[in-house]
Amino acid sequence: MALDLTPLLGPRRDDTISTMVRGLVGSEILRIAGEIREVVAQGKQVCNLTVGDFSPKEFPIPPGLSEGIATALKAGETNYPPSDGVLSLRQAVLRFYERALGLKYPLESVLIAGGARPVIYAIFRAVVDPGDMVVYPVPSWNNNHYTHMVGARHVPVVTDPEHGFMPTVEQLAPHLKEARLLCLCSPLNPTGTMISPEALRDISQRVVEENRQREAQGRKPLIVMYDQIYWTLTFGQTKHVTPLELVPELAPYTVFVDGISKAFAATGVRVGWALGPPSIISRMKDVLGHVGAWAPKAEQVAVARFLDDVPATSGFLEVMRRRVDERLVALHQGFTAMQEAGLPVRSIAPQGAIYLSARFDLIGKAGLKTNDDIRKLLLDKAGFALVPFQAFGLKEDTGWFRLSVGAVSLEEIRAALPKVEAVLRESAGK
Repeated sequence: MALDLTPLLGPRRDDTISTMVRGLVGSEILRIAGEIREVVAQGKQVCNLTVGDFSPKEFPIPPGLSEGIATALKAGETNYPPSDGVLSLRQAVLRFYERALGLKYPLESVLIAGGARPVIYAIFRAVVDPGDMVVYPVPSWNNNHYTHMVGARHVPVVTDPEHGFMPTVEQLAPHLKEARLLCLCSPLNPTGTMISPEALRDISQRVVEENRQREAQGRKPLIVMYDQIYWTLTFGQTKHVTPLELVPELAPYTVFVDGISKAFAATGVRVGWALGPPSIISRMKDVLGHVGAWAPKAEQVAVARFLDDVPATSGFLEVMRRRVDERLVALHQGFTAMQEAGLPVRSIAPQGAIYLSARFDLIGKAGLKTNDDIRKLLLDKAGFALVPFQAFGLKEDTGWFRLSVGAVSLEEIRAALPKVEAVLRESAGK
């Protein structure tokens, strides 16, 4: 007979956990996603634009990748991988970057991990000490939580829709003198916008200038974390740029965050990587070696083979971009038509990633006081599920939301838009 421990465990006790964990805020996105699952389980039809994930039904991973994983498993690739990644994958990533981005790195500059999240955590752990200053724009994904976990000082820089929610050098400059880590991301989660080459060049040059002064003073340099996990997903005439192609002198201070999760709709395959200065990468490897946040070996072997299959990767990405873009465009055109009809909604034309930024200007109307009020209204009356920018570090109730299209069909979007319009007409008294 099993020993029932339930009576001994008692209620939750805060004195058993650390101060850091006690102050750690759980993911608002995952909380909302859980709420949506409950609503769907009750039988309600929902156009779920909340999670930054892909439905395998709508966006299956490339056949060559899934077949490669199966082949690697059958071949017995099931033991521990090297702590910095399988050699063939590290080499394939280097070839991929040289071929697609024009950036040539040495082998010591690449680190493989179980997705991009461990990479980001390792960057924070490798370069940031407690009390150091971390500068990051808001809205942005999880920089606030990683900063909290390492005990650093938060410097959130609030951006604006006029600049696509991207930071400018004028906004960042006052904080760079003291900063240890600057977090940038393009295409940006949650907004689906991209930084302009001019803005990125200005920021990169300012960081180089700052680090030249620090070197003369014997101070630690300012490191840039450049998260480009969505860089293969760009639309229209918008072109992805890296800071190093604009200002190569930034290379000793830049760590890229990347992986296959978004490019190949492979969020559950868990293969990510970092590229950067070997001095930082080697210490990140040590951090992840203790955490054990490696990508599974079979997946690494399969990704290495797939990245080197240029026709397969190029063909998949071409179709992927088109299918993501048509969903984003359908939303944007729908909101634009509503705006032109005088309804309180606007959106920013899609540029990259799988996200659309939309503002529902309903604060103060129909008794709505917060973004969460708007979110619940759209969910209850239109079956339209989305995430407020508060989930990405922005405190103000501005009416801005993230809409993610990886888990919905084009038909679901088209069916939902008239319901959203009806809610807006009712709430705005149109």
